Amino acid sequence: MSRYRVMRILFCIIMTILCAFGSYAAAAVDADGVPVPRSVVRKPVNGRYHFVTEQGDTALMVVLNEVTVFPPMKFKNKKQEEFYWRTVRDVKRTLPYAKLIAETLLETYEYMETLPTQKEREAHLTQMEKEIFAQYKPHLKKFTKSQGKMLVKLINRETNQSSYSILKAFLGTFRAGFWQTFGKFFGVSLKTSYNPDKNEDDAIVERVCILVEQGQL
Repeated sequence: MSRYRVMRILFCIIMTILCAFGSYAAAAVDADGVPVPRSVVRKPVNGRYHFVTEQGDTALMVVLNEVTVFPPMKFKNKKQEEFYWRTVRDVKRTLPYAKLIAETLLETYEYMETLPTQKEREAHLTQMEKEIFAQYKPHLKKFTKSQGKMLVKLINRETNQSSYSILKAFLGTFRAGFWQTFGKFFGVSLKTSYNPDKNEDDAIVERVCILVEQGQL
C-alpha cells in the first residue's frame, strides 16, 4: 500500500470524526477563540487588537501572548542536530492540522448529542469524509511518513489524549483497535504518547512547537 493511501487513512479517520460536526456546534467567539458575551460587541482590528463596546463605552483591547525564551540550542551530536531540523520541518507542516483537530474537538461532543441514531451518525461521517478528503488531498499527497507520526504526536499535545482514545470514543474499542493495528503495520501508532517533561525527543518537539507558535521559526 502506498504512503499516500496510508496518510489518507490516518488523516481522514481523525479529521472526519472531528470535523464532521464543527460547523454545527460553533458558538460566538472572538479572534482568539474566546466566547463573546451577548451584551458585548467586539470588532477585530488587526490580529489580537480589537475594539470592545459595552454599555455605550468603547475601548481598544490588546491581547499579549506569553513569550517563552529558550537558551541557545546545543546539540550533543550530528544525529541530534539532524533530528532537530527534521522536527522543525515536520512541526511546521503538521501543527496547524493538530490545532484544527483540537479546536473542532471542543465542538464535537455537543453536536453528537443531536444525532438520534448511530445510522445517521455514520451516514454523516461518510459524506463528510468525502468532502474533507477532497479538500485536503493536495496536502496529504505531500505528507511523509515522519510527518504522519508527528501529526499523531501533536494531536496528543493539543488534545491531551491520543488519537486512539479519540477514535475509541467515537467508533468503539473494536474499530479503534483495528485502525491501531492497521496503522502500526505501516509504522504509525495511534497510541503515540507525548511527554516532554520525561522524554528528550518530546522535549525538543515541544521547544520547536513553542517557537513556531511564537513566530520565531
